[in-house]
Amino acid sequence: MSTASQLAKIALLRGMSESDLIDLARAARWHKFDEGEIIFDRQSDCRGVYLVVEGEVDVVNYSNQGREIAYARVKTGDFFGELSAIDGLPRSANIVAQTTCRIAEVSRETFSELLKSQPEIAFRVLEKLVRIIRTADERILDLATLGAHQRVCIELLRLAKPDPVKPDGWLVYPMPTQAEIAALASTTRETVARVMGQLVEDGMIRKVHKTVYIGSREKLAELAQRLNPRREDTPAR
Repeated sequence: MSTASQLAKIALLRGMSESDLIDLARAARWHKFDEGEIIFDRQSDCRGVYLVVEGEVDVVNYSNQGREIAYARVKTGDFFGELSAIDGLPRSANIVAQTTCRIAEVSRETFSELLKSQPEIAFRVLEKLVRIIRTADERILDLATLGAHQRVCIELLRLAKPDPVKPDGWLVYPMPTQAEIAALASTTRETVARVMGQLVEDGMIRKVHKTVYIGSREKLAELAQRLNPRREDTPAR
């Protein structure tokens, strides 16, 4: 498959002419990254946009104590790196290959010309930026108002999808690792293990290999609301 054909699978570039895709493929730098390899670090001075032709990458940061905080997983057909390409500032997060990846890197200059010449592409970038802002707003609200146990339950609800076999059923597949859920919920792996164990014991969820079945999405949501909010920020009396 030609490099232009591979770029045609990138959602951002949908609708581009074949000749434009060929020119973009020639201008791009092509990379292969192995699982676990760091694509770039936070504060890196690279400014290009990366198109994920094959594989998946994680967008993460680390606290001062070394705890991983996950922002997003970028899958085949998507892109990342647009923030630095737009404002010219250092990277705001670390990018780590979750699987073996094939990625096309588009320079900041080429990306800028693409936005100016292709209004549809510029609008898709705006749509992604809006999603990032909305997600950040939700995370800020969760951290300010919810306890760690609640946040774990909320992440399960966010990950849940309708069960294709059982009407009104919900499931999480593939189930992320406890460390991945901890990163998403801004808590520890030990806390996730305790919450998951309690949910299994209470019959709220059922684990089968890489799938978690949710007995009742409504009951899990009600439980998340009943759990005590975090107390660590409460001033001593």
